[in-house]
Amino acid sequence: MAARERQRDAKTGRTKRGLISWPVLVLSGGIVLSLAANLQQAEPTLWGRITAATPAGAFLVAVSMLERRATASRTETPRDVPQTSPATAETSGPSSATPAEGPNGGPAPDPALIDYARRIADDHQAKNGKPITSDVLRARLGVSDHLAADLLRALRRAPNP
Repeated sequence: MAARERQRDAKTGRTKRGLISWPVLVLSGGIVLSLAANLQQAEPTLWGRITAATPAGAFLVAVSMLERRATASRTETPRDVPQTSPATAETSGPSSATPAEGPNGGPAPDPALIDYARRIADDHQAKNGKPITSDVLRARLGVSDHLAADLLRALRRAPNP
């Protein structure tokens, strides 16, 4: 719970007062108390103490990995997808004078964005064994429901290169 609170504080930009926040204090205290209790009950040999310290150490490693994963998914952005605004797209040349139409009659998604969405969809298929949904694609790309649905339609229409 304390790890989730740390993630929420980071996500909402809550500032720390002092060196240690409450969630950090709770998490650290829980690990230290667990370690102390285990060591108190351990056999007085080196192996007994190592065995007693393992659960608290494993818990600390698991929490740090979960925090790392949550931080990575929050900061993950498509690095190789060019970021263009509608203003630059309109003035970028003759090809943008008549943009291709998307499935809903509006402009089609950028081909670079479609390629990136295809990589994400392929990765999802490989990891989960099932096709990506519009909701998962929206969450991974950080786009609107409408754009995610358009991207998914474009992926299903165009064959995988």
